[in-house]
Amino acid sequence: MLYREAGQFKTSYAADQQLFPIRQDRIGILILLAVVFLVIPGVAGDYWFSAILIPFLIFSLAALGLNILTGYAGQLSLGSAAFMAVGAYAAYNFQLRIDGIPILVSFVCAGLTAAGIGILFGLPSLWIKGFYLAVATLAAQFFIVWCLTKFPWLSNYSSSGVISTQPLIIFGHAFTSPQEKYLLVLTIVAVMALAAKNMVRSSTGRAWMAVRDMDVAASVIGIRLMPVKLLAFAVSSFYCGVAGALYAFCYLGSVEPDGFSLDMSFRILFMIIIGGVGSILGSFLGAAFILLLPVFLDIALPWAARLLGLPFSSATVSHIQVLVFGALIMFFLIVEPHGLARLWQITKEKLRLWPFPH
Repeated sequence: MLYREAGQFKTSYAADQQLFPIRQDRIGILILLAVVFLVIPGVAGDYWFSAILIPFLIFSLAALGLNILTGYAGQLSLGSAAFMAVGAYAAYNFQLRIDGIPILVSFVCAGLTAAGIGILFGLPSLWIKGFYLAVATLAAQFFIVWCLTKFPWLSNYSSSGVISTQPLIIFGHAFTSPQEKYLLVLTIVAVMALAAKNMVRSSTGRAWMAVRDMDVAASVIGIRLMPVKLLAFAVSSFYCGVAGALYAFCYLGSVEPDGFSLDMSFRILFMIIIGGVGSILGSFLGAAFILLLPVFLDIALPWAARLLGLPFSSATVSHIQVLVFGALIMFFLIVEPHGLARLWQITKEKLRLWPFPH
């Protein structure tokens, strides 16, 4: 009843094609932005900023980049963490080698560097697809981490490959507190998510989806497969590269090549599978599920053990957490294989008709 769109007439093409054509969606987005920009910075503590909100936003951005490639363009990739590593080390070297370069310009250049590497490793998509392409992109995961370890110039001749990022200074202001870093990351993620939302609605996004659905038919109607596929790899890698730069500068402050492991790539892949493949919202929902559910289980399982009087050790609680986490993932995939974004879409459809029968 509250989500009824009857009576909302569109009197121009611009009104019909706007980003959020339904009034309730526009109001909801404005309320959400007000909460995350104004309310949360005033009520959340340093732990929430440093351990939960900042990594959630960064991994949402990385998942968004992978979703552009896999969900919209239909190209499987298992090298997301490697492109994040390229972004992290590129931003570090731009700050180190170019005197006076603004940090935001370093982030953009890091994303462009990752985009170039992504195009290089996206070349096999011109001849192979499916799981064979996933195996080909897996080479990026091992090769890039190997390069960061074996070429000491990239880590400023650090013996272990570990880098410590430079101070985060923008327009003469040093971002040192977790709250300031959260607002910076939130602003960048919001802008890039908005850009991705517009991109997938453009002719480029429609070309990606045509290639995803049937590349032969897309070629027949005049879509050039090579630039479309390579552009998808470039944009996806750009998003992952910026996420890697934020991961190094705004979250950890010190990173190593082994930190961008295959396990991280699989976590990002699970985020888009659980959240919803081919959905901007699904990237954020999947990141929230993967990152926040373990935190909730860490709190809930010991409390339940004490309440029931069960003699659970910390190791037992950790094992139960893994079992519950895996069981919930399988449950969600069985109930709705299209992800959490599809559940939200179904909820909106029911709200449009409530209280009448569906």
